Amino acid sequence: MNEKLLNAENPYMDASSGCRLCPRECGAYRSRGEEGLCGAGKEIRVARAALHFWEEPCISGTEGSGTVFFSGCSLRCVYCQNREISRGRAGAAVSPERLAEIFLELQEQKANNINLVTAGHYLPQVREALLLARAGGLSLPVVYNTSSYEKPELLRGLEGLVDIYLPDLKYLDPDLAWSYSRARDYPKRAMEAIGEMVRQVPETEFDSQGKMKKGVIVRHLLLPGHVKEGKRIVSYLHERYGNQIYISLMNQYTPTEEVKADPLLGRKVTRREYRRLLDYALEIGVEQGFFQEGDTAKESFIPPFDLEGI
Repeated sequence: MNEKLLNAENPYMDASSGCRLCPRECGAYRSRGEEGLCGAGKEIRVARAALHFWEEPCISGTEGSGTVFFSGCSLRCVYCQNREISRGRAGAAVSPERLAEIFLELQEQKANNINLVTAGHYLPQVREALLLARAGGLSLPVVYNTSSYEKPELLRGLEGLVDIYLPDLKYLDPDLAWSYSRARDYPKRAMEAIGEMVRQVPETEFDSQGKMKKGVIVRHLLLPGHVKEGKRIVSYLHERYGNQIYISLMNQYTPTEEVKADPLLGRKVTRREYRRLLDYALEIGVEQGFFQEGDTAKESFIPPFDLEGI
């Protein structure tokens, strides 16, 4: 079934009921030119493909992560920092063949890995591009960087092609998921998706320089005023997976113009809030993780989506 769902010539988005690649199952006939709720249509759209230095140290290293930013997103986070591309309006159309070439070009630039950012709504074509790139000599680890609003049955089609999963776990509270991302089922979907990722990559492996070759790093972006939710997420991940995964706790939330008037989302995370979350993680025994130092809530951490490398 997975081969049929992810076959580039007969993709899931061409089923009789329209696109059902993501949990929203919006039914858009993308193969006929319609756009889904994700903002994506028939073709892959990519906004940037370049070395990126702002991921976790074991991902970026000193050489940079070969990061490909895809346009569109199945979530609708009101605070989205990448709104320019998440609404599907930025970027240029590329074929699977061209996408495979981009992967190989990033390898030639000495990237540590190929980092696919929000690619779920293009899974059939991305899978084809990975197969083409592997056949063409791609030897770097592949990172799948996702919001986790994914279908496990489709992620299974990436088994053996993805080496490192880099998922978010944004919320466990369905009401919060609805208020901030218009997806009440996000917690259930994300937990199931992360479970599938850990099944595929159950062990962590690093090279002699400390760069990750295989593994799962689950990210949580702490939102202002939501330390309690952050603690729930850390507790769930630690109890469920222990040292099978790394937990990355992020304080880089940056208020956008769209939420400046919100009493919580309109401000940055305070040092005290972030410290409380880190202290809690240590208290419950989290041993494998990453945290951020200094003032990371800066717009400079948002790369220019200027079609570099496309």
